Amino acid sequence: MIDAAYIEKLSGRVSVLEADIANPAVVANQKKFRDTVKEHARLRRVLEKAEVYRRIHRDYEEQRDLLSNEDADPTLKELAAEEFSGLEKALGQAEKELQSAMLQPDPNDERNIIMEIRAGTGGEEAALFAADLFRMYSRFCEGRGWKVSVIDASSSSIGGYKEVVCSVEGAQVYSVMKYESGCHRVQRVPVTEASGRIHTSAATVAVLPEVDEVDDIVIPADELRVDIFCSSGPGGQGVNTTYSAVRVTHLPTGLVAQSQDERSQHRNKEKAMNVLKARLLDWKQRQEEERSGNLRRTQIGSGDRSEKIRTYNFPQNRLTDHRINFTVYTLNRVMEGEIGSLIDALREHDLELRIRKEMAAAKA
Repeated sequence: MIDAAYIEKLSGRVSVLEADIANPAVVANQKKFRDTVKEHARLRRVLEKAEVYRRIHRDYEEQRDLLSNEDADPTLKELAAEEFSGLEKALGQAEKELQSAMLQPDPNDERNIIMEIRAGTGGEEAALFAADLFRMYSRFCEGRGWKVSVIDASSSSIGGYKEVVCSVEGAQVYSVMKYESGCHRVQRVPVTEASGRIHTSAATVAVLPEVDEVDDIVIPADELRVDIFCSSGPGGQGVNTTYSAVRVTHLPTGLVAQSQDERSQHRNKEKAMNVLKARLLDWKQRQEEERSGNLRRTQIGSGDRSEKIRTYNFPQNRLTDHRINFTVYTLNRVMEGEIGSLIDALREHDLELRIRKEMAAAKA
């Protein structure tokens, strides 16, 4: 049930914004005026959704009261029963739409991403698992029409990845992929294990929103150290014998990014700078959240690298996401990129958490 007092508070906020829009001082400040108009439009949409929900809820309660009334006309009760199931479904949908509209949009949701996958504990087996994760995500992204481009990769001796960094470009990429940050654990018999014992290994995933112009991430040249070296990854003889790979270090924070996937040194530097800026933006956002107390840990998409978020158990063909107690016994299909149902469940749970937090703040 949506809190009526909260909707009333939003209605009052709309009135304040309408007064601001008519205020010449606000109009003269282009940024403030634009932000005010944007917030007003968002809250108006919320109130429209609230009115739809209120109307359906009223009809739902009327039909329910009629069905529970022993003295009601049987014909009317029969008609009410026919409408009731449809109203019940419509009410749930209206509530979900209202809840979604009530939330402040994540400014990063529309962005492309930088994804980093690193082998953790487990040696070569962890590197093989990191490669499996990269393949899984690549298939999922390509199935949605998104473009995946490798920026940097460090291969292991038997074909895994010690680390792989890529960019993903497409519509609403961050809104979908942001839940994947964390520690992924695998339980299986490694190809290097002769006795057939099950080993546990891990890989970490980081999903960072790409920087765009509104972020105003400007890095002075004297804060950077740029190193040029020979590429060591795949790409042909031309890549491996020329000094085309670039490593960029941000001296004040110690953040490092590199790219060696392109033949052009200039292009590699451009890619490395994009990664560095994404890492710097993520670092700044975390610093700000810690200062304000608004930690992302209250949400599913916290991005905590140390949090064990998921277990991939190959002997049982089982995947379990520990954040929402979500388990499926179709791991073979998951590893082929079929992770849509898992991400939908995470998004649904995240929505519930955010709504609960928003409601609690409104009552405070």
